[in-house]
Amino acid sequence: MPHHLLAGERLKLTTLSDEDLHILTNWYTDSRFLRRFDALPPKPKSFATLQEWRDQASKDNNHFLFAMREAHKFIGYVELEGILWSQRNGWVTIGIGEELNQGKGYGTEAMELIMEYAFQELNLHRLQLTVFEYNTAAIRMYEKLGFTREGAHREFILRDGEAYDMYLYGILHREWKEKYKGS
Repeated sequence: MPHHLLAGERLKLTTLSDEDLHILTNWYTDSRFLRRFDALPPKPKSFATLQEWRDQASKDNNHFLFAMREAHKFIGYVELEGILWSQRNGWVTIGIGEELNQGKGYGTEAMELIMEYAFQELNLHRLQLTVFEYNTAAIRMYEKLGFTREGAHREFILRDGEAYDMYLYGILHREWKEKYKGS
C-alpha cells in the first residue's frame, strides 16, 4: 500500500478552513487552552485575526500550518514556523482545543506526521519547541516522540502567583531517523 504524505492511521493534516477558524475562535476564549502554550495573557482572537494568520502562513515559505482531522472532524492544528533555511531549523507548535480530544493519541500522531514532513519533505536538520513545566502531558508526549530537553528559561512565566520554567526541547534529523526509520 503506498504511503500517503500527511496522513496517518487516524488523522490527516489538511488546510484550515473558515469553519475550522470559527471553532478556533471558541478555543481562543478558553484560558485553559491558551495557558498551555502561550506566555501572553489569555485574550480572545477574532475570526479576522485567525484568518489573517492562516492566509499569511499559506503565502510564507517559512510557515506551514495544517488542520488535524479525524475523518472530517477538526481536532486541532499543527504548524512549522520560523524556519531558518540556511541552518535547516524550525519551530513546531501543536494545539488541540477540546478536552474530549486530548489524551487519545491525536497529538502524538499529528506530531509524527509533521516531523516526517519536516525531515523528509522539507529536509530540515532540527525541530525545536518550548513547553511550560506545568504542561506535563505535553512533556511526556514530546519525550516519547524523541525530543530532548535542552535547557530551561527559569521562572519564565508567572501564573496564579507561581513561577514556572519554560523548557526548550529539540530533535535532530538523525535522532528522528534512528527512532522512526531504524537507521
